[in-house]
Amino acid sequence: MKISFIIAVYRNEGAISGTYEKIKSLFGAALAGLEYEIIFVDDGSDDGSLKEILAVKKGDPCVKAITFTRNFGQMAAMLAGFKEAGGDAVINISADMQDPIELIPQMIQKWQEGAEIVICYRTDRSDTISAKLFSYVAYGALRLSVPQIPPGGFDFVLMDRKALDEFNSIDVRNRFFQGDLLWTGYRTSFIPYVRRKRTIGKSQYNFAKKLKNFIDAFLDASYLPIRFISSVGIILSILGVIYSLTIVYSWLRGGTPFSGWAPIMIAMLIIGGLIMVMLGVIGEYIWRIYDEVRKKPNYIIRDKYL
Repeated sequence: MKISFIIAVYRNEGAISGTYEKIKSLFGAALAGLEYEIIFVDDGSDDGSLKEILAVKKGDPCVKAITFTRNFGQMAAMLAGFKEAGGDAVINISADMQDPIELIPQMIQKWQEGAEIVICYRTDRSDTISAKLFSYVAYGALRLSVPQIPPGGFDFVLMDRKALDEFNSIDVRNRFFQGDLLWTGYRTSFIPYVRRKRTIGKSQYNFAKKLKNFIDAFLDASYLPIRFISSVGIILSILGVIYSLTIVYSWLRGGTPFSGWAPIMIAMLIIGGLIMVMLGVIGEYIWRIYDEVRKKPNYIIRDKYL
């Protein structure tokens, strides 16, 4: 049996050879008897990442490399690797050595015992307080629609060939990795771990990228934004009726309720703000429809070193 490793690379110079050596060492010990292939996908790195990948490949024919014309994002790199993988099972792992490679034998054991997807999920992470807070809020919101997602999220996973083929068959541009994977419904096992502190290089995930990924995932996985718009519309309609009845009642009693400009301006500002938010949500959905219709590829491959 062969295990394919997919490693998305973006400015990971200095960590690639270490990741490779740790994976390779497993197949001389705990995983002896299994074959492997390691597919590095260089997502438009502008450092020495590709040079390091090719140096590793030169000494091992089981190493493959794919390069993009520019930076298309981690999800695009993962998709390219998944489509190239030829193993009986595929493991997605980061290139920065923050995911514990020593869990791989346990993942493979669970797969051999019948699990079709094995998810290593984060119970904690060695990150800044702001990063932890954002992760907590983001995954908390996503769990409203996909409750199977672990609170700390995941991307360190093993997929059986069947699960991988089904995952690859989902032909959409704006992918939500965790949601799409769990949606397939294959037998899933979970392994908890603590994500290590990054010791080599610097994370390329700034707040803007994290926010974009969250919005993409939330809109892909949830009907809540549309339900929110409907609910707000109903609530405002009810409040409007109540307000109208209050005015009529007060007029019949000879009074003039809520006189002056202040109540009107407050109501206009609140309703106007809500309308803009609703238009923004609808615009996000319309953009995604347009993005699907124009059928641009998720990535463009410059070279393959197979």
